[in-house]
Amino acid sequence: MTKATELRQSKLLALAFLAGAALLFVLTLFLPQNWWTGLLRAFSEAAMVGALADWFAVVALFRRVPIPIVSRHTEIIPKNKERIADNLARFVHEKFLDTESIVRLIQRHDPAQKVADWLVQPANTALLGQQLVRVGGWMLDFIEDGAVQGLLRRAVHAMVNSVDLSTSAGTILESLTRDGRHQELLDEGIMQLARLLDNQDTQATISQGIVDWLREDYAFIERMLPSELIGRKGADLAVRLASGILNKVAADPRHPLRQRFDVFTAEFIERLKADPAFAAKADEIKAYLLGDETLNGYLATLWGELKDWVRRDLHSEDSALRRRLVATGAWIGQVLAEDPQLRASLNESLEAAARGAAPEFAGFLTRHIADTVKQWDDREMSEQIELNIGKDLQYIRINGTLVGGLIGVTLYLLSQAPALF
Repeated sequence: MTKATELRQSKLLALAFLAGAALLFVLTLFLPQNWWTGLLRAFSEAAMVGALADWFAVVALFRRVPIPIVSRHTEIIPKNKERIADNLARFVHEKFLDTESIVRLIQRHDPAQKVADWLVQPANTALLGQQLVRVGGWMLDFIEDGAVQGLLRRAVHAMVNSVDLSTSAGTILESLTRDGRHQELLDEGIMQLARLLDNQDTQATISQGIVDWLREDYAFIERMLPSELIGRKGADLAVRLASGILNKVAADPRHPLRQRFDVFTAEFIERLKADPAFAAKADEIKAYLLGDETLNGYLATLWGELKDWVRRDLHSEDSALRRRLVATGAWIGQVLAEDPQLRASLNESLEAAARGAAPEFAGFLTRHIADTVKQWDDREMSEQIELNIGKDLQYIRINGTLVGGLIGVTLYLLSQAPALF
């Protein structure tokens, strides 16, 4: 049953009480005139007066009653819409949205404990994961691919443009070489070079290089000499000389080669940070990256590939994202359940957030309520209020009929008291 139907039925019921009182009054006109007839007439007259008075009171709230003099006191709700809107907003603000009421609500319900109790149930965490996965799938369908791709491209381009490659590279190298750490890099290079020289394949390559050099530049002499032997001996000599130099550098922390490496590294870092040529080269690199078709093509397809992977995972029976969400929810619930201090801290944070946000939120909501009510059409507002509370107001008419009748009976009995006693 709709509200309109309920309102119409309640109005008919109130009207039926009035009609019954009027019918009783008409009936008393044709009955023998005695004490009982007078009593019934007094009841019916007072009942009609009460019913009509309360009918006027109820109707005057919502619409104009064309009765001379008193009609200006009707249409109470439409005429006072502005004041009603402000009073309604003030009532909501003072009784429901004041800061202390919200804080007491948090203190009374202990939301951190309720969240913990809910999350420790496996069925609830599974439901949470399922709902989050559903929301995630909906968001994937809602997001416009072109906008996201453009955002990624602009973000990467902005990041590349904002980076000073030359200065940044110099700063990074300066950090890496602090406290002589670049010497460890030199030691590692010496070790790797020594291993390379000790390798038979490397020595064979050097030997063959010597033989090829003799054949190309000194072919006549090469035919008269044992070139293979010279190549092997030359390679052996070169390896021993190089190994000797590397061993001396590795064993001597103050070797001149190390000092020259220090100087070279320091000069290179300063050039990176201040040399215009390096800065220009860095700008060339950035321009190349920004205009590179491969990079921009990759950025264009990155979102699509990520989106397809997430969608496939969300629709999979063994979704990794769902498992992660469920496990995270269960972990949060367990931590909250086992740590009363954490729960107390969360509740205190909620209270502090409520104290900070409640006044602004309450002000916004009450202004919204007042402004919305003020924008309603007068007749529409009156109809909506009557539709929602008019059913209960009809009981005022019914009660007025009955109470008026009882008052009429009382007054009739009082008027007859001298004759009765």
